[in-house]
Amino acid sequence: MTFKYYVSTWVAAAASSVAAAVLWVATAVLWIAPAYAADPVAGEALYQSCVACHGDQAQGNDALGAPALAGQQAPYIARQIQAYQSGLRGSEDHYAAQMPALVETLSDADTANVAAYVSSLAPVKTPLADGDLRKGNNYYHASCGGCHGGKAEGNDMLQAPRLAGLSAAYLKRQFNHFKSGARGTDDTDRLGRQMNMMAQVLPDEATLDAVIAYITAQAQ
Repeated sequence: MTFKYYVSTWVAAAASSVAAAVLWVATAVLWIAPAYAADPVAGEALYQSCVACHGDQAQGNDALGAPALAGQQAPYIARQIQAYQSGLRGSEDHYAAQMPALVETLSDADTANVAAYVSSLAPVKTPLADGDLRKGNNYYHASCGGCHGGKAEGNDMLQAPRLAGLSAAYLKRQFNHFKSGARGTDDTDRLGRQMNMMAQVLPDEATLDAVIAYITAQAQ
């Protein structure tokens, strides 16, 4: 590695950290906790209608395009359900197109309960994806770690979801949706627009594969 490479990586990492700090300031004042206590037991009962696709332990199913939900932050799960209900999500691919009808009847309390339940489950281990782990480590920490955490554990304060435990196929599909603008370009989707911008940073598919390999390595 050249001195120039390390300097450019450090600069990118610093810029990512600054962006994370700015996002924290922007979101901290907007985050309002639910006015009711979530009930994971009630959430487990509601979750039974999700088992066919997402699995009995919320482990996900790549064959159905259903991501793992186990261990994901409850606020993120709730935010995605609300996005499907409002129409903010659901048009990015044929998998997502199924979701609005499946969540349309959930009340705010139901949503909080389901989110509390799946977040209480142990995160799943995922197969290690192919890719250059050293390169993935460098690019991940330069471009992603400032928000999603050094171990891809997510950050509630920055409203950045957990990535560790998601399959390589799902990670790549969502990254490409953000990059192409299929997801994250609506004027009201502030967090999605940030991802649309960050998705332009990785220079090629080999680099994306390396980053995904690093993420999957955090869930072994």
